[in-house]
Amino acid sequence: MSQIALPLDSGEASPSRIVVGAGNRGAVDALAQPQDWPFRTAVLLGPPRSGKSLLARWFAAQGEGEAIDGAQGWDETELFHRWNRAQEDGRPLLLVVDGEAWDIALPDLASRLGGSLQLAIAAPDDAMVAELIAAHAEQRRLALADGAAHYLVPRLTRSYAAIERVVAEIDRISLERKAPATLSVWRDALDAVEGPDQGRLL
Repeated sequence: MSQIALPLDSGEASPSRIVVGAGNRGAVDALAQPQDWPFRTAVLLGPPRSGKSLLARWFAAQGEGEAIDGAQGWDETELFHRWNRAQEDGRPLLLVVDGEAWDIALPDLASRLGGSLQLAIAAPDDAMVAELIAAHAEQRRLALADGAAHYLVPRLTRSYAAIERVVAEIDRISLERKAPATLSVWRDALDAVEGPDQGRLL
């Protein structure tokens, strides 16, 4: 497991570092070598809260090219012009898309991006879930008692959003009760995020 430190403040709701693991290692490796991208363009897709925006910011901060986050919400003609500019200037273009598919209406854009590098963030494995729990807790300055990952990882849905929500819920319950984030707090946070009694599974 490795990490990428972000050069800029990533905001209260996101970790200040990117956890690199089974779910995103292929995308990270490709973003580090934009000179190899076909047509100097890559499209990055992934589920909510999977770190796509953080990766886009990291890529842009390297000065290697342009990153457009939430590309599916942009005017497609403008994106087509950006693609053309990338070819003319030789400056790589990263398009970040929310979700696992992108329905492009403009035929010219669809054909151009069809030949571009397609990257996808997959679900995290156990090791990555544990690291993400630690990263979100660190961002919140939340001290998790020993054994938190061992307890939480096998009970959590393999969802980036669920991992973030459960840490937020642990933080909320701990503050509300003015109690350390130990087993009873983890269990109740899991029940709130995953459904009743999930935190009590053996």
